[in-house]
Amino acid sequence: MKQFLITLAGVMAGLVLFFVAVPIGLILIGAVLAAPPPTPAHTVLYVDLRGGLTDQAAGQPFASLTGAQPSVTALVLALRQAQSDPKVKSLVVRLPDGGMDPAAADELAQAFHRFKAAGKKVYTHSQGLYASGMAVSTYMLGAAGSELWMQPGAPFEATGISSEEIFFARFFQRYGVSVQYEQRGEYKNAVNPYIQSGYTAAHREAQLGWMNGVFDSTLASVATDRHMAETAVRTAIVGGPYDAAGAQKAGLIDKTGQVEDMQDAALQAAGARAQPLDIADYHAPKHSRAGAGMIAVINIEGDLSTGAGGASLLGEPSVGSDTIARTIRDAALDTRVKAIVMRVSSPGGSDTASEQIAAAVRAARAAKKPVVVSMGTYAASGGYWISAEADYIVAQPTTLTGSIGVYGGKFSGGKAAANYGIDVDHLTVGGDYAGMDSIGAPMTEAQRAAYAAQVDRIYETFIGNVARGRRIPPERVREIAGGRVWTGAQAKRLGLVDELGGLMEAVDKAKALAGLKGAVRLEMLPRADSPFRTLERILGVSAVSARGLVAAGALMDDPRAKAVIELAVKAHEHTRGERVLAPRALP
Repeated sequence: MKQFLITLAGVMAGLVLFFVAVPIGLILIGAVLAAPPPTPAHTVLYVDLRGGLTDQAAGQPFASLTGAQPSVTALVLALRQAQSDPKVKSLVVRLPDGGMDPAAADELAQAFHRFKAAGKKVYTHSQGLYASGMAVSTYMLGAAGSELWMQPGAPFEATGISSEEIFFARFFQRYGVSVQYEQRGEYKNAVNPYIQSGYTAAHREAQLGWMNGVFDSTLASVATDRHMAETAVRTAIVGGPYDAAGAQKAGLIDKTGQVEDMQDAALQAAGARAQPLDIADYHAPKHSRAGAGMIAVINIEGDLSTGAGGASLLGEPSVGSDTIARTIRDAALDTRVKAIVMRVSSPGGSDTASEQIAAAVRAARAAKKPVVVSMGTYAASGGYWISAEADYIVAQPTTLTGSIGVYGGKFSGGKAAANYGIDVDHLTVGGDYAGMDSIGAPMTEAQRAAYAAQVDRIYETFIGNVARGRRIPPERVREIAGGRVWTGAQAKRLGLVDELGGLMEAVDKAKALAGLKGAVRLEMLPRADSPFRTLERILGVSAVSARGLVAAGALMDDPRAKAVIELAVKAHEHTRGERVLAPRALP
C-alpha cells in the first residue's frame, strides 16, 4: 500500500509539472517564436505549388509533422496583403508538373492579376507540363503571370483535357455481386461505374459538357493573358506537344531557362538588396481594426456528413454538419459579425447533413445576416444544396456545380461470398424493410419500391429548396436538374449562380449587402482543433485525459502508475455520456 501511495504521489507530481511548469515554458518559448521576422525592404515572395493544393487551410493539428499543403484561400489572402505592401516587389511561382483543379487555377490567376495591377511582376516557371487530365489548367495559371519560363528541353504536353472511368458491371456480374441503386436524374452518374459497362449517352453528354466548358474558359483566359486571338491559342494548344523551345516559338511561353535563372532575374529587377521570402513566412503589415466590420468566412471543404467532422490526423477534410451548422448559427448571433461568407468546396454527401447546414443558412438570413457563397473546386449535389439558400452565389468559371439529383443503394455479395466458402445469413424482427440493408441478399421488390419512394422524397426536397432559394419555378429547376453537372459559367447562364469570381468578390458582395465600407476583418471559421482535441475525437478520451496519458507515460514507466491512469480514463469514459450541452438557438 505504501508503495502504491508513493507511485500515486509521483503520478500527481508529474501531472502538476506537466500542466503548470511545461505550459509556462511553452508560453515563454512561443512568445519569442511568435514574433514575426521583419520583412526585408526589397522582398521577392516565393510560392511552390508542386506539392499540391487544398482549397482551404486543412486545419489538421499535426501540420508540422505531416507537411501541410498550402491552401488556395490562404495564398489569395496573403497575395491580397502583399499587393499593397511596399516591401514586396514581385512574386516567383513554381508550377506543378501535372494538372491542377481548374477552379483553383482560376482563383490564383485572379490573385496574380490583382498583384500585377498593383504594379508588381509575377514570374512563373515550369519544369514540364505532362499529359495529365488538367495540365491545361496549370498552363493557364502560368500564363497569368508577367513572364512564363520553362526549363530548356522540358515537355509541353498540355494539349487538352482527358477523363477516364473504369466500369465494373461485368466484373460484378461474373462474380455474383448484386448492385442495386436508385438514381434520380438521368445525369446523376456517380454510380454508373458500378452498374454500367461504359458511358451511357447521358453520362457521355454530361462529361463532355463540363469538359468543353472548362477547356473553352481556359483558352479564353490564356488568350487574354497572352494577348493572342482565341483561335490562335486553340490552334497552338491542340497542335502540341512541344519541347520548351517549340512552345516558345508557338508563342505559348516567354522564356526558357533554369529556375535559378528566373529567380536571379526576379531578384535583380527587385533591387540590389532584394531577398527571397517563402510566402509561408510572409507576415503582412498590421492595420488598425478600429471601426472595421467583421465578416465570418466559414470553410466547408470535403464530403458532407452528419456529426462533428473535422480533419483527420493526416489532414484529410471532412465536413461535419453539427460543426458547420453551429458555426453558422453562432456567427449569426455574434453582434460583431456583419455578414457571412461560406467558402464551399464539396462534391456533396449526406442529404440530412446538407439539410442541417441549409437550415442554419436560412436561420442566419432570418436573423438579418447576409450570407454569400464563394464556390471553390466543387459545389455540387449536397454542396449546391447548402449553397442555394444563400443570398448570393459567386463561382469560378470552371467550378463544377449543380448536380441537382440523388442516388442511393447497396451492394450485396452473398452469392459471391458463397463461392469462397463464406455463408451470409440474417434474421429480421418486425417489418420487412428492416432487412433491406443486408449484405447477403439483394432487396426484394417491396423493399426496393419503399427505398425508391425515399429517394423520390429527397429529390423533391432538393428541387424545392433550389426553387425557393434561387427563386426559380420548380418546373424550371427540373429542366436544369437531373443530376447534371455544370461549370460555373454555364450555371450563371442558367440562374444557378449570380457572379463569376472568387473569394475576394464574395467578400466584396458581403460587404455591400451588410452596408460596410473600407477595410473589414475576416474571421476564418471553424477554428482548427488542437492536437489533444483531435485525439479526443479519434480515441474517445478527453483532452485532459490525453494530456495526462502523455505526461505520465513520459515521466515514468511504472506498471502500477499505468493502472491508475487506466482507471481514471475508464471513469471518465463512464461519465462522458451524461454531460449534455444545450444548443444555442436563434430567436
